[in-house]
Amino acid sequence: MKLSREEVRHIALLARLGLSEDEVEKLREQISNILENFEILKKVDTTDVPPTSHPIALVNVMRDDEVAPSFPHREILANAPREEDGCFRVRAVLE
Repeated sequence: MKLSREEVRHIALLARLGLSEDEVEKLREQISNILENFEILKKVDTTDVPPTSHPIALVNVMRDDEVAPSFPHREILANAPREEDGCFRVRAVLE
């Protein structure tokens, strides 16, 4: 399907795009090519293809939680700029 320059200008007006004459011609060719590809895709028989949200099956890539020893509390707090009652002490960010 070939678009006319007027159709491209109308689309640009609806999208609130200011286009130069060179841009109108470039977009006319590009949009026409896209529409031609959709015409080709319309001819593909998809009667036996179930609707999907993704082209491939999604798989959870998270690993199982495993209990493991944590770092020593004192070692972690050794890098804290300020520490209070065994916790990191930070400045208040909200009043």
